Amino acid sequence: MSMTPGGPEYLDDQGPIETAPANDNRKRLMVLGALVAGGAVVAGGAWAATSFFATGSQPAEALPDSTIAYASVDLDPSGGQKIEAIKTLRKFPAFNDKINLETDDDLRERFFEELTKSGECEGLDYVEDVEPWLGSRAAMAAVDLGEDEPAAVGVVQVTDAGKAEDGVTTLIEACGGTAEEGSSDSAEGEGDDVGGWVIEGDWMVLAETEEIAQQVVDAADGASLADDASYEQWTGEAGEAGFMSFYVAKAAAQYLEDAAGMGSMLGGLPSTTDDFTAEDPMAEEEVPEGLQKMIDDFDGMAATVRFDDGSVEVEYAMSNYQKDLTRFMESDTGVGMVASLPEDTVAAFGFSLKEGWAEAVLDYVKSTVPEESDTIDEQLAQFESETGLTFPEDVETLLGEGVSVSLGSGIDPDAITNGGPGEVPAGIRIKGDAGEIQAVLDKVAELAGPEAAEFMQVSEGDGYAVLALQDDYRGKLESGGDLGDSDDYSKVVEDGEAQSVLYVNFDADDDWLVRVTEDMPEVSENLAPLSAFGVSGWVDGDVVHGMLKLTTD
Repeated sequence: MSMTPGGPEYLDDQGPIETAPANDNRKRLMVLGALVAGGAVVAGGAWAATSFFATGSQPAEALPDSTIAYASVDLDPSGGQKIEAIKTLRKFPAFNDKINLETDDDLRERFFEELTKSGECEGLDYVEDVEPWLGSRAAMAAVDLGEDEPAAVGVVQVTDAGKAEDGVTTLIEACGGTAEEGSSDSAEGEGDDVGGWVIEGDWMVLAETEEIAQQVVDAADGASLADDASYEQWTGEAGEAGFMSFYVAKAAAQYLEDAAGMGSMLGGLPSTTDDFTAEDPMAEEEVPEGLQKMIDDFDGMAATVRFDDGSVEVEYAMSNYQKDLTRFMESDTGVGMVASLPEDTVAAFGFSLKEGWAEAVLDYVKSTVPEESDTIDEQLAQFESETGLTFPEDVETLLGEGVSVSLGSGIDPDAITNGGPGEVPAGIRIKGDAGEIQAVLDKVAELAGPEAAEFMQVSEGDGYAVLALQDDYRGKLESGGDLGDSDDYSKVVEDGEAQSVLYVNFDADDDWLVRVTEDMPEVSENLAPLSAFGVSGWVDGDVVHGMLKLTTD
């Protein structure tokens, strides 16, 4: 599932999930995983989008604390959140046409029907073969078991271990495989080359083999992911639970390190065979210092997806592994600039910058490719000589303490097509000295030519330097406004927290998105329910936070 919430394209892409070919028994476990776990997390689409975590046991309890990545979903939530989710999604015609889900439907059964509609699991009956044992929660995970690669694992909640054993065997046989029952202190089952599973307590663990599944169960005994301090920290930072949850552990960074080392080796091969003097060329390669520091400083991340009051939101939290850069953005100046834009603003982006940021970015780039550091300095000196611009002074002057880029109302596609950039109600406000900014722009204008120069004239208004493509919109930016007090803005932006913000109002300018897609009725009618979209980002010490919200009318 995409981390970007909502949207009719998301709702439109539903279709039957193909099962594996009949002559490939190993892939039968993939069918099983799709039916009871993997499909719910990876390919659930709108089905998963109607689900929420309820209180009670979670799949993390069945996984060991050596889990490096985790994604979970609830297939049968209850309470007001489920109702809110379905009410929201039913506003989209495509959702109703393809799914037509009601608030009292059993989501597990509907999802089961969708996955088996291709007919390759003939004879399988949800009420008889699945409902008696299938629980409401499922997850997929990557678990470090001490091997070269992490093990891919599925976890499914079961309500009856004995019925689950029979039910899984029936699933595999109905979908073209064969299965043999196992016996041990815990209920086990193993198919003929279809993978393996172990049922322990209220959970079924699925893996490539029964041996791997048992290893996961054993590792989780007394050291579960649910009790891991890092897991608790990051899932807590990600806010209230929603219908899906994601977690990435610090240990996952080691795989990025391995990939970076391989990339360095491939990207830096000697140009002649005479240079191959080492027995193992890879042994001489090191991850660039800057990237290595990022890997070392990464402590984990988590995210959750939920519905609330007619909106869908994604909240995430991750370790601040780029403190040398994020410290230059820890200000709400840019967000304040967006909040003071005209109320009829269609879209805007705002961020802040503290003095010294440009030099920090340059140092970071050099640290990622230290062997190119001298070359970068030479190229920068050449650039300054040829353009008359100075770095970092002119760049920092040009962007000031904060920037907002915005698009106003009055969008006319025909006028823009015929009249050019001057018909676009777009502009930039900069928190800085207008005269100093104009001096830098004059240097740029000499390089860009007269056609571009006319759009590089700065005016001053409401404490900001203003540039605009359209004269009328320049006047609006000079006067400012109270966008931050509007309902649409306040519903999608984290007021008091955000240090950077992206805002889009779909209702503004006479439903501009519907207008520009009116030649495509099916698309237009599915865009009509959208109201506003916002992305808020902020840094709080060692944690980087983000919130994405999409509201509907």
